[in-house]
Amino acid sequence: MEDGTTLLLCRVEDRRGFSHLCAARSANGFDGWVIDPTPTLAPDPDNHPEEMWGIEDPRITYIPEEGEYFIAYTAFGRSGPAVSVASTKDFRTFRRYGVVMQADDKDAALFPCRFDGNYALIHRPITESGANIWVSYSPDLQHWGNHSPMLQARKGGWWDANKIGLSPPPIETDRGWLMLYHGVRTHAAGSTYRLSLALFDLKNPAKCINRAQTWMFAPEESYEIVGDVGYAVFPCGYTVGPDNDTINVYYGGADCCICVATGSIRQMLNWLDRDGTEFTGVAGQRAEFTGPSGTK
Repeated sequence: MEDGTTLLLCRVEDRRGFSHLCAARSANGFDGWVIDPTPTLAPDPDNHPEEMWGIEDPRITYIPEEGEYFIAYTAFGRSGPAVSVASTKDFRTFRRYGVVMQADDKDAALFPCRFDGNYALIHRPITESGANIWVSYSPDLQHWGNHSPMLQARKGGWWDANKIGLSPPPIETDRGWLMLYHGVRTHAAGSTYRLSLALFDLKNPAKCINRAQTWMFAPEESYEIVGDVGYAVFPCGYTVGPDNDTINVYYGGADCCICVATGSIRQMLNWLDRDGTEFTGVAGQRAEFTGPSGTK
């Protein structure tokens, strides 16, 4: 926040199983958290029936042009998970834009700038080609089109072989947009959620420059392994220090607690240089994609 406070917009699940969002604030980002006593952003099923079973997984982007924070979140209703957007200046009052990507779609975040005059949204629809990461464009944050693939889940024995999705919003660097994404591999005992990196062109976010071959961050601690969703690390936000390098990544551990991991953007880019390969498609081959509307 402008005053140096770290704000987390946390998913809170009530005993019915429905989720709302609640703000927690800390002066240093590690302790002394002050939590809103009532839901900061609650489902509004009367006006937004797509939220009848709750809202979850928010990702916050500050857009300087608008002077507001924009929250892309999952609205859970009868049709399944859909992407909705809301904006705020103070995390006290909100403007809802409603559904911007119909179900089945989630794992969404906005870029902080426009591309050729259009806003851009990363999201993860379920299409004929699977659970892959896409980018879509809008002139007004309400009408979206020009859907383009960004990254596709690999097949076979890869760690991200079943489905992938955006983790926190993309990080702007002088080399490109750095994406932390989660990959899910299903096995006999269940699924494992792990993280890795990909890099995208600064002017064309649909163009992948580099993609890691291996995972970078995985469940290891007991609070990441045992919980409602075991063996899962799931980030939705980060803060960057005054040095423009130190990063605090806030993530869910096994869907039961919120954790933080500290790292270096520069070191992540260096790791990607060593581990990644120039992007030529899934497992080294150019991939065919089918768009959310069924068009290529």
